[in-house]
Amino acid sequence: MFSALLAATLVATAVPGQAHGQPSAALQQAEPNQVQGLTVVQGDGYATLAWTRVEGATDYQIERTPLTGDGTPVIVGVWRPNRQVNNTAPTFADAGFVPGNGFQWRVRARFGTEAQPYSTPVSGTTRAHWGDPAAPGENLRTQWEDTLGAQYTSDVNEYAYTAAIDAASDRVRVVEIGRTVQDRPINMLVIGYPKPPATPEAVAATNPLMVNCNVHGNEPGDREACLIMARQLAFTKDSKTLDLLSKTTMLIVPTLNGDGRAANTRGNSTGQDLNRDHSLIRQPETHSLAEMVRDYRPVAGYDGHEYGNTNAGDLPMLPPRHQNVAQGIFDESQEMIEGHMYAQGAQDGWWACPYGCTSNATVGLSEETILRNTLGLKNVVNSLLELRSSGGPTRPDESNTANNRRRKTYSALWTFNEFFKYHGANVKDITKARAEAITFQSANEGRIVFRGSRAIEAYPAPHPGEAPPPVDAPTPERILDQPPCAYKLTEEQYHGERTDGPAGKRTTAAQRIAAHGWKVIKVADGYLVPLSQPQRGLIPLLLDEQAVEGLVAGERIAPTLTGTHDGTLVVSGVACLDGATVRGSIQVRPGATLIVNGSSIDGPVNATGAAGVVMTDSTVEGPVRATGTSGPVVLVGNEVTGPVSVTDSKGVAPLVAGNTVNGPLACAGNSPEPTNMEVTNSVRGPNFGQCARL
Repeated sequence: MFSALLAATLVATAVPGQAHGQPSAALQQAEPNQVQGLTVVQGDGYATLAWTRVEGATDYQIERTPLTGDGTPVIVGVWRPNRQVNNTAPTFADAGFVPGNGFQWRVRARFGTEAQPYSTPVSGTTRAHWGDPAAPGENLRTQWEDTLGAQYTSDVNEYAYTAAIDAASDRVRVVEIGRTVQDRPINMLVIGYPKPPATPEAVAATNPLMVNCNVHGNEPGDREACLIMARQLAFTKDSKTLDLLSKTTMLIVPTLNGDGRAANTRGNSTGQDLNRDHSLIRQPETHSLAEMVRDYRPVAGYDGHEYGNTNAGDLPMLPPRHQNVAQGIFDESQEMIEGHMYAQGAQDGWWACPYGCTSNATVGLSEETILRNTLGLKNVVNSLLELRSSGGPTRPDESNTANNRRRKTYSALWTFNEFFKYHGANVKDITKARAEAITFQSANEGRIVFRGSRAIEAYPAPHPGEAPPPVDAPTPERILDQPPCAYKLTEEQYHGERTDGPAGKRTTAAQRIAAHGWKVIKVADGYLVPLSQPQRGLIPLLLDEQAVEGLVAGERIAPTLTGTHDGTLVVSGVACLDGATVRGSIQVRPGATLIVNGSSIDGPVNATGAAGVVMTDSTVEGPVRATGTSGPVVLVGNEVTGPVSVTDSKGVAPLVAGNTVNGPLACAGNSPEPTNMEVTNSVRGPNFGQCARL
């Protein structure tokens, strides 16, 4: 996709008749059980071998021979039936070689340990490193590429390389999203065509996708792939790629854990496993990524890792499994993995499978601290990606370190390219799932699970030795059947000094809540965090007394009205309506707070100078007006018969999303301006002012 060269199928040089589509004498006189129809297609850093299935074969061996030098044949791969979803058309992605070298390939079937005759050989030259060496920009190379995998790219080389891409391509802007504990920059490449949008809000409007490339410092294979992909996107002339880039924005974070990468350690410089800190965000690295997700609002993501099991697939993947993740986000993530990655992997020869396949290991559970789960709880379709860290029995040539590193990185590059293509082809389904998740979460309906995972099948199992990741079913003490309306935090809980972070860089609960993007209402005796907002599935996991890895034990605030109220309801303190019916209007006095969820109001709602107005999944027979609100205004998933106006709100951007308004929608004087998080409102009247684009 990203090469100016078209992928060409290489045919057997020893059989000239095949090049013209004619059956050869060699094919007509095949030995019993000899592999037939071998083809080789070159990709970026790999070659896809395909052949005709031999009936009864238990596996196949792939042999590769260099066309220069000593030309010693080596068994580089073993194809097994559990590699792919379509076993009637076997393929194998050979990798690990030096790009640009020429090779000959043969394949033979085995029945148990009994080897059958080799196929007729096929030879050809592999693709060199992407980019014309004579073209400015395209000729950039990472330290890893220049050393043919002998050295990983250093932080200094990364900064120089990404700065050079930024300088040479209008499509790329490198932004610093934060700093590590040791003060290394955490950079992100923002890539679009003909140039990326100028602000995070403008990027968010393009339904961007993100790749987090290196959270564990000693797992750098994905990072090298990300750096190569950035160059491809910055300089490719491929029309399909440019068309996709003109409609979205790619966000690439090469090195979240720069300190750990420099030291080649899993954790950061404090020893913290950053992939166990994406909810608590105690570390500056994870805090920075949370702010990026809040501001740029990616709708889909991949998170790159490496996995030590030598007998697992090439590319173990896993969706967000936590049971608080909206069903549509889980389903769409699974569709991306099983519907696309497994199927395309079978076509291109990569072995994609669930994380944990063949290992029976306790991996891939439901901890909300893990990025794939945190992103799912933030309504992002996403997947974990693990690169098998060593060759194992199916890639026996990878005792050579450079071969192993090249295979890992180019398999990651394949995955991220496929992710980009999948996003482009399915962005409507992705954004639909996200919109439904935002409105579902904001409705604050159903139980809360503090820990508990959805089941993952051993797909494409059943095959002998296959095992899915285990299920961590929620125990009774980790289920909250009746969630509160909100959590109240004291001044000390909210702004008090904490000790759970590196000295000199510690953040308060208020700063962490702000980094996640939660709406908070200041009341007389503390701070209210309503559950009726888009990250409802994550909020209790940090603020409830039953949380497994909680931030603070907030006070549960129960609904104040669940039944019927006749006449005007005047709110002077905090009112929380849940499944209530108000047969009249609601008047919210200055400084008061109104939270309404799943309720019916037979009259207008008017709030002037309120501390906060939150209304979700409700119906209003009459106008809704919020004027001069000092805290958040949240209107999500409501049906309003009458006009809606939000004016002069200060300090917090009003959220007006997914509503049906049978009248005009007008917004003015709000600072910041209202947002809909790309979840459009259905408005039968005109849209005015700041809400014209919502």
